[in-house]
Amino acid sequence: MATLKVSSHVPSPSEDAEQLKSAFDGWGTNEDLIISILAHRSAEQRKLIRQAYHEASGEDLLKTLDKELTSDFERAILLWTLEPGERDALLANEATKRWTSSNQVLMEVACTRTSTQLLHARQAYHARYKKSIEEDVAHHTTGDFRKLLVSLVSSYRYEGDEVNMTLAKQEAKLIHEKIKDKNYSDEDVIRILSTRSKAQINATFNRYQDEHGEEILKTLEEGDEDDKFLGLLRSTIQCLTRPELYFVDVLRSAINKTGTDEGALTRIVTTRAEIDLKVIGEEYQRRNSIPLEKAITKDTRGDYEKMLVALLGEDDA
Repeated sequence: MATLKVSSHVPSPSEDAEQLKSAFDGWGTNEDLIISILAHRSAEQRKLIRQAYHEASGEDLLKTLDKELTSDFERAILLWTLEPGERDALLANEATKRWTSSNQVLMEVACTRTSTQLLHARQAYHARYKKSIEEDVAHHTTGDFRKLLVSLVSSYRYEGDEVNMTLAKQEAKLIHEKIKDKNYSDEDVIRILSTRSKAQINATFNRYQDEHGEEILKTLEEGDEDDKFLGLLRSTIQCLTRPELYFVDVLRSAINKTGTDEGALTRIVTTRAEIDLKVIGEEYQRRNSIPLEKAITKDTRGDYEKMLVALLGEDDA
């Protein structure tokens, strides 16, 4: 379930665009007005606001926001204002860069989106960067990481609920044999994870647990904790089967006593607020005995905090 709270009375896109223009005029920027509008509009409404803003002013709203805002608040607003496919394309592109390289973000985008959402991200990537996600991922990764990640970002899974229990039994047996031999990057393991529907993968891992008395993630935890590919494989399986648990783990790492990872925090809140952030928040509280909103407000300040709280549906709007 989403946490986004869309205002009961939403002005026209042109009215919203006019209000945003007024937020940039004069001395200083009216950040509260920007939050009150953008943090309470759906993706489709935000798209129309961007179009109306451009028609009225001849300027790109994203460029204006980039010019007027700063720091973590700017990043949160910009990510949120992008269309979901554009946002995922940006996140994926950043994840292939030398200084921001992140195999986990690539896997996250590939495995926690629907087939249609991932396709939109790939199309947006073509339009924005004039090449494919697959091309950049292949260029910036090597070895087993390349085998897994190129397969994942290329995927177009069946989204239905139908499962083949005979196949689930066969592939649970195959995966068990590969794990027993520590052959984690076997091409059949990667094929199953990158092509099967999420319903089929869940059926396979349920069968695995029935046959071997423990969850596959538990089995994989017994491997070398310093093996980075094994860590990515565990996260892949978690994203495909229980994504809310994966996101809770990322948030818990992002909000900790040694400092805040604003990049991860912003990414999770802006990408999940319209999808399942309520479920993630409930699981976060169940596991950490503190509401997600409270954990975030303890670690953030100012307009950045206000924006995140708004997307959590916890402001007064």
